[in-house]
Amino acid sequence: MLERVRNLDFHQFKGFLCYNESQIGRTNRSVDGGAEMSRAERVILTNMCMVYDGDRILVQNKVNDDWTGLCFPGGHVEHRESFVKSVIREVKEETGLTIYEPRLCGVKQFYTEKDERYIVFLYKTNRFEGELVSSEEGEVFWIDRKDLDSYSLALSFKEMYQVFTSDLTEQFTYLDNGEIIRDLY
Repeated sequence: MLERVRNLDFHQFKGFLCYNESQIGRTNRSVDGGAEMSRAERVILTNMCMVYDGDRILVQNKVNDDWTGLCFPGGHVEHRESFVKSVIREVKEETGLTIYEPRLCGVKQFYTEKDERYIVFLYKTNRFEGELVSSEEGEVFWIDRKDLDSYSLALSFKEMYQVFTSDLTEQFTYLDNGEIIRDLY
């Protein structure tokens, strides 16, 4: 499939891009002819990857002011960067490891205070090489899976871990009458 996409005629590909870009910000009329409502929304795209080796998992002790505690490496998807390339880049930047064949295993999403949809694409892989090196994001190290609960985890990471390690595919966090709800699907 990747080769087919690479061999597309530029004008065919450009038409595809233009079609999608023309949809951004478009509105649709309701069935009863009421006010128009946009389907576009502001989105922040990120990733996270569980790198594992048998019963060991690579964790990062995040020291970021916004989200601290133990989690997996990951970060933001850059403009015009594929999701897979972004997770490979982020793991390399934060751990020193080059990962191969990251597999999408789920999604986490929530809304920010600015009403932006924040989406985290969750990947996992057991194929990697390189020397483990921590970054300014936090110290990285291997732990046994069974010991994860004995660490101070980042907010909602325990629910995210369930998506990484089960048949669940999504964690959605939202406010309902002032109460934080974390749904797992």
